[in-house]
Amino acid sequence: MKTASSLIYEHFKGLSPEQIQQFEQLGELYPFWNAQINVISRKDIDMLYLHHILHSLAIAKVITFLPGEKVLDVGTGGGFPGIPLAILFPETQFHLVDSIGKKIKVVNEVAKALGLKNVKASHMRAEQVNDQFDFVVSRAVTQLKDFYPWIRNKIKRGGKNTLANGVLYLKGGDLEEEITNSGIRDIKKYRISKFFSQEFFLTKFVLYFQAQ
Repeated sequence: MKTASSLIYEHFKGLSPEQIQQFEQLGELYPFWNAQINVISRKDIDMLYLHHILHSLAIAKVITFLPGEKVLDVGTGGGFPGIPLAILFPETQFHLVDSIGKKIKVVNEVAKALGLKNVKASHMRAEQVNDQFDFVVSRAVTQLKDFYPWIRNKIKRGGKNTLANGVLYLKGGDLEEEITNSGIRDIKKYRISKFFSQEFFLTKFVLYFQAQ
């Protein structure tokens, strides 16, 4: 019988025993914390692995973060996409930020329970972050035209990865008008349904653009 977490193993081979255990633990930790502090809609918690964990990991189908790289997750909510990515890339440093303190409490408790040493979580707005990163990730927190000014000066220029340093943004729907209105040059769209076959991903994308 397939388990919910087997969705992850189908698409990401070569996980260590520790990573497998951490992905399994998510299925216990999030329902526990969500019952106390609502970070995922009650009706959606049963779809945790598909709608939240696997969706977050679509970014890892576009790029493999390198050891030592620093990634900022803006508007992380309960830890998405940052927590699943931090499990997958244990030698990459992740800073997860959100303006709602109770959500960061959940992130900290989950990261602690998993033993993630590469996660820092802060109750703050993106504009308040005083650091620079190789990449910024986020999951549909707002329109691109509003999002990019928050993080414009947080990204180091250049980079050593297969993609130049920049932004990886999870978004769904018809995005042409939003992309045009953003004023951002050369946004690349990766259709998630090319990576994952489930119907949920049919209208979802990873948007990438480099530091500008």
